[in-house]
Amino acid sequence: MMYLKFDKTQLINLEYSLSKEILRSNRAGSYWSTTLVFCNTRKYHGLLVTPVENIDGDRHVLLSSFDETIVENKSEFNLGIHKYQGDVYSPKGHKYLRDFHANPIPTHIYRVGGVIIKKESILVEQKDLALSRYTILESDLPIKLLFRPFLAFRNSHTLSKANLYANTKIKKITNGIKTRLYDGYPYLHMQFSKKVEFIQVPDWYYNIEYSEELKRGYDYKEDLFVPGYFEMSAKRGDVIVFSASTVELNPELLKKEFEIDLKKRIPRTSFKNCLINAAQQFIVKKNKKTEVIAGFPWFGTWGRDTFISLPGLTLSIGNQKCCKDVLDTMISKLKGGLFPNMGSDDDPAFNSVDAPLWFFWALQQYAHVTKSYAPLWKSYGEAMKAILGAFKNGTAYGIRMDENGLIYAGEKGKALTWMDAVVNGKPVTPRSGYAVEINALWYNAVMFALELAKKARDMDFIGQWSSLPDVIKDSFIKLFWDSKKGYLADVVDECVKDWSIRPNQVIATSLEYSMLENEMKKDILTVIERDLLTSRGLRTLSPQNEHYNGIYEGNQEQRDKAYHQGTVWPWLLEHFCEGYLSLYKESGLHKVKEIVNGFEETINEYGVGTIAEIYDGDPPHRPRGAISQAWSVAALLRIIEKIEKFTENS
Repeated sequence: MMYLKFDKTQLINLEYSLSKEILRSNRAGSYWSTTLVFCNTRKYHGLLVTPVENIDGDRHVLLSSFDETIVENKSEFNLGIHKYQGDVYSPKGHKYLRDFHANPIPTHIYRVGGVIIKKESILVEQKDLALSRYTILESDLPIKLLFRPFLAFRNSHTLSKANLYANTKIKKITNGIKTRLYDGYPYLHMQFSKKVEFIQVPDWYYNIEYSEELKRGYDYKEDLFVPGYFEMSAKRGDVIVFSASTVELNPELLKKEFEIDLKKRIPRTSFKNCLINAAQQFIVKKNKKTEVIAGFPWFGTWGRDTFISLPGLTLSIGNQKCCKDVLDTMISKLKGGLFPNMGSDDDPAFNSVDAPLWFFWALQQYAHVTKSYAPLWKSYGEAMKAILGAFKNGTAYGIRMDENGLIYAGEKGKALTWMDAVVNGKPVTPRSGYAVEINALWYNAVMFALELAKKARDMDFIGQWSSLPDVIKDSFIKLFWDSKKGYLADVVDECVKDWSIRPNQVIATSLEYSMLENEMKKDILTVIERDLLTSRGLRTLSPQNEHYNGIYEGNQEQRDKAYHQGTVWPWLLEHFCEGYLSLYKESGLHKVKEIVNGFEETINEYGVGTIAEIYDGDPPHRPRGAISQAWSVAALLRIIEKIEKFTENS
């Protein structure tokens, strides 16, 4: 297939082009995102969205959009596009688009009469700096270019409204201006690589609409401030670089800065390369910390998502150092045997029973790649002991080990597993008690810790914990397994067993230390394949269940009620494929390859060049949620890695 490329007929069809979003992020925590035609459809869209530490540390939209106008023979042709009330789009710059591709960076080709302009966009790797490079490919006569910046200066989760408090003043700097609408924000510096005149015409543009926010049941109208416009002359062959940055730059270096960063980009000429490129976008390195963003555009750093996605985002692409850096960063946040699930460093939420157990799993993958075992116990043994001890003796949210060796977790109104949607104070998927994947992960964690301790000759730890695995295994099989049904209960609480067919049990088939016999695995995978497996991942509930909801849409409450009640999640495929290959070996490769190959067509479907968070449970399994999700991308990279290893060894 032709990768990440769209032609004129696709681009001018707004129903088509507005459903495709492009995203670039950098290691500094900033991102750049919009639709194929630069018409923002989300409050999260913007051309420079960056963390603002002085306010809340969250990401803020500084530059929302940037409209270019070509003036040819005194006629103006505005390349911008915004949506207003009543499905009114103005201006209609998309009609001048002739071509778009994103290999390796977003590149737009516009044609107006005899003028052809190429626009390339890049977000510099380690800086809060967005660059656009304009090349005049064709022009019979000299032209003028006008540029209008649309400013927001607000948290990415909110919307801007016209007000009297905004500071509408600008300050002239070399080849541009700097401005900030409100105190506490950094200045936004807008500069060009050549001299430019700025004409100050301050104005608010009212009621710009974001259609995706309307669909999601949120406020969807915004007022944006335009301080005026830049004007310059241009001719055929000219190359002009525009920068939007939180610091003032030397305009003479902008072209060089663009070229240097461009050379770092991975060519997105294959499905795997697209995934590798996408994987790197989730890693943020700032203030001596290395963290994983769970998804774009609205997620932050989540503990559970970090550990589940970490091996795929780093080890599968040969970046062992990054994996260790993330592990070390997360260890510094450990408290009471738990990792923060979400929230800021100043106000973390530790409401995740599985994040600490996924930490063991991520460390396990790191150990196998580095072939480092005894040294790993020396580096991480104390943290592992702290987690195991907290679970054994009891910690927050009712998390504890009972006499049967199994982990019980639950507190009224709380959802502690990954199925964590809560509506009106009640979990949509109540899973208090003994959850199947929690106890599968618990067994794996204890066994892996013992493996490391034995290699490090930590006899005290071995003496304390060596008798526990047999107790866990015996209790697990008795409590969860039903040979007649051929699958595991999802959760058990006070001897009430939930036999809903959910994907959580697949994790028990995929772990290195599994309590299941091969015949059990075979039965479980058969049930999952029959009821849950789709071309986009595993459903979170069987369609045969009366509570199944196959379409993820509507307002927050409606979406939350479907989130884990039938919605498809790609990340679970890694564990299905791992379990499948561990059971069927080379004979299972065909099915696993079929699963991965089926995903290739999605690369141009929603978030261009990446994989969505979720998909509808019902065919045709439309993409939903965040346009780019860390554990979705990571899962596919891990599956591809497994296929390649099997192929090499066959």
